[in-house]
Amino acid sequence: MANATEQWSSKLGFIYATAGSAIGLGAIWKFPYIAGQSGGGAFFLVFLLLTLFLGVPLLIGEYILGRHSGKDAILTYKTLAPRSPFQVTGWLGVVCCFLILSFYSVIGGWSLLYLGSSVSGQLSNLSLNESQDYFGRLIANPGLALGAQLFFILLTALVVAKGVQKGIEQVSKWMIPSLLVLLVILAAYSLTLDGAAEGIQYLLAPDFSAVDGETILFALGQSFFALSVGVSVMVTFSSYASKQQNLPASAMTLAIMNVFVALLAGLVIFPGVFTFGFQPDEGPALIFAVLPAIFEQIAFGQILLIAFFVLFLFAALSTAFSLLEIIVAAFVRGNQDKRKQASWIFGFLIFLVGIPSTLSYGVLDDFFIGDRSFFDAVDYLTSNVLMPLGALLICLFIPRKINKDILMQEFQSGSNAGKKLFVLWYALVKYVVPFAIVIVFIDQLFGLNLITLIFE
Repeated sequence: MANATEQWSSKLGFIYATAGSAIGLGAIWKFPYIAGQSGGGAFFLVFLLLTLFLGVPLLIGEYILGRHSGKDAILTYKTLAPRSPFQVTGWLGVVCCFLILSFYSVIGGWSLLYLGSSVSGQLSNLSLNESQDYFGRLIANPGLALGAQLFFILLTALVVAKGVQKGIEQVSKWMIPSLLVLLVILAAYSLTLDGAAEGIQYLLAPDFSAVDGETILFALGQSFFALSVGVSVMVTFSSYASKQQNLPASAMTLAIMNVFVALLAGLVIFPGVFTFGFQPDEGPALIFAVLPAIFEQIAFGQILLIAFFVLFLFAALSTAFSLLEIIVAAFVRGNQDKRKQASWIFGFLIFLVGIPSTLSYGVLDDFFIGDRSFFDAVDYLTSNVLMPLGALLICLFIPRKINKDILMQEFQSGSNAGKKLFVLWYALVKYVVPFAIVIVFIDQLFGLNLITLIFE
């Protein structure tokens, strides 16, 4: 049983908390710029398919593992498969969460700086070039960038230190609905722009000539990143769930919400990009450099820009809570007296490890790992290597180490799911998901271009 003092207060509380983990910067910051660099509509279609057929089955699997064990990411594998090499899966997830938050907090810091800049009016009357210069100067300032990153980590640690119900769940209950409302308002306004039709076509009309092995790898990484799967985040979160929680329905709800938010984020950004003649492949700076220039040219632009960066900060914090929670839970192990101390200690350690990522755009801008900055290298390692690897290990673990009858019992507990749906899920987790991950890895490691041939 999960610790009685650490459970979600309701089924809806579980949905809000997991949505807070998944619906974050992965959907609002990362999806638009990755889609912009990877063919727009083709990337979105691949992302959608991978989310439904790979992400959702894996998400249900993590839910089942966590609820069945009632333990954190590390103890789950240790308890369910003693002395098994699969125990590394939990450690891999915790290390990956640590690394993700180390660079994720950099973006969180930027969101704080840009919220302050938008409120103070410093982003007003800027052309695209001036907006790009402002972004470059801001993130290159080591004092500002590090200070903002530290403050973001402190906010995250403050909430996680309060625990599951009083911290993460309570904040998520008002943060997630507010985020969705703001996104809908901004997307609706963006669709009134002259270039809305071109932006919609770019986002939704697939051009498969833009699809190659790297596109699939990025879409796979984005799918896992957006759903917070592959790093056992959802193993820990579901360990706080009751037996009445409908796990398949919860997973599908989360996936639909995530795709919907990614779609809304694209609809907020791409109509403005095409209306004012900007480039969709701007990269990680798309939100910060291009968006202020777009809002500058529309009615009520400054108010909308402030609203967007409030939303952006909500999204950053909601995911940061879950990443730090997985790390803290693994070391607290049910002893809630240690939670506050662990939250602050690991928050500070994550800040220290994130310093090179923060300085990648300033003091360390000439330091590269291969052809990537330190920030981009950590992002690539976690999203496109560690998360898919963790997902592969989880898919190998579930059918080999958990009795099929137990899996079906957990799958059906709290739901009306029939045996046929369970059989479909089991086949996807045992055969389809691991096969797809291996194919993508082989394609990238050995440059076989298997995926490219499929789409030609």
